[in-house]
Amino acid sequence: MSEFEKVDILAIGAGPFNIGLAAMASTVDDVDILVVDSVPEFRWHTGMMFEEAKLQVSFLSDVVSLVDPTHPMTFLAYLADVDRLYPFLVREDFFPTRREYEAYLLWVVRRLNTLRFGTTVNSVVWNEEQGHFEVAVTTNGAVSTIVAGHVVVGVGTEPTIPPALATASPALIHSSEYLFNQEAAHKAGAVTVIGSGQSGAEIVVDLLEANLNGGPAVQWWTRTPWFAPLDFTKLSLEMTTPAYMDYFQSLPEETRDKVRAGHWQFHKGISTDTLARLHDLLYRRELKDKLQPVRLRNGVAVEGLDTLDDGRLRIRGRHRDTGSLLAHTADMVIAATGYRARSQHFLAPINELLHRDSQGRPVVANNHSVDADNGLSGKLFLANAESHAIGVSAPNLDIGAVRNAKILNSVAGREVYRLQRNTAFTSFGVGDEEVLE
Repeated sequence: MSEFEKVDILAIGAGPFNIGLAAMASTVDDVDILVVDSVPEFRWHTGMMFEEAKLQVSFLSDVVSLVDPTHPMTFLAYLADVDRLYPFLVREDFFPTRREYEAYLLWVVRRLNTLRFGTTVNSVVWNEEQGHFEVAVTTNGAVSTIVAGHVVVGVGTEPTIPPALATASPALIHSSEYLFNQEAAHKAGAVTVIGSGQSGAEIVVDLLEANLNGGPAVQWWTRTPWFAPLDFTKLSLEMTTPAYMDYFQSLPEETRDKVRAGHWQFHKGISTDTLARLHDLLYRRELKDKLQPVRLRNGVAVEGLDTLDDGRLRIRGRHRDTGSLLAHTADMVIAATGYRARSQHFLAPINELLHRDSQGRPVVANNHSVDADNGLSGKLFLANAESHAIGVSAPNLDIGAVRNAKILNSVAGREVYRLQRNTAFTSFGVGDEEVLE
């Protein structure tokens, strides 16, 4: 240890992607990495950890397998270590529950000595003369400096509530906090869920099960034209492969933005299993009397929430097809309204060096590094903050290992990890031999 702690890579944020980066770096002798996070310990989506909720990707989408299936930290290695390999085989389900995937991630965390929790990044400064970053961090109240050749920003996302739902009322909660408020929701007289992605659907399933047992009235509003399924058909999924990611990154900015608008069903839809469960619960209600009412409304845009004198909320919306104004009241409103990129305030000292596109977003190269001035290009990488550049794959667990392999190969200056050459049957680009003169 010198005056400053020195590493080749400092990864900011200890989510699945940077945990995976640390796992893949653990078998590379000449690349030192440190992953820091301000939270005291790793936890994953605790407010939505329903017992039966499954991942929407295969177990092969662990932190290493899709680049190196022989790595010692694969999901299969985890199953073998905890004596669950044969039960998993007999289960015949490639999709682990979220709870089991979190247990796997915790297993990986325990095997790494390159993760440091309870550490907040204050600022990231680029020293052009020395060709490295100087990163000020605070750990247990003590401020120190980490010198890093490269920085990977993977601070993830945070819950967002749109302005139309803004209220100081405690009767409004975000879906990410649902399980912490589940008991109150089940005891309420009426609950409204706004938003029809997977999170909203899982919460409605839970509320319908409670409704069948004498629980609350339930309303479910979404602005989408229908309660749409996730597009997980075979050739559609090729849009989430590395082949498409590379093609998308090669497109002009204006084209990328136009194409992205059509990809909403990859991340805003509902799994077919969940849709089937929803319909089954609605059907079973038909066989019982004296239940609290349930109403599903699609194509409704919420225009505001009003807090009433008794503490209840009045939800106002507009039916998008007819323009009709709608309103109802609820004891609790759950906003399944998604997430936004978390603030990267610590990058303020280098913001002026980073290249931006016409929308003010970082210009990201194929290896996930940010284009920049003063020798900074190729030194700062983004993880799950570059969907504008690489497309729908950015937040997907099944792209994490590929992204991390590109980062490690770039840092090492050689092919530390070999990337798959053929990842899709679809030809996304246009070959020169196909173009008519």
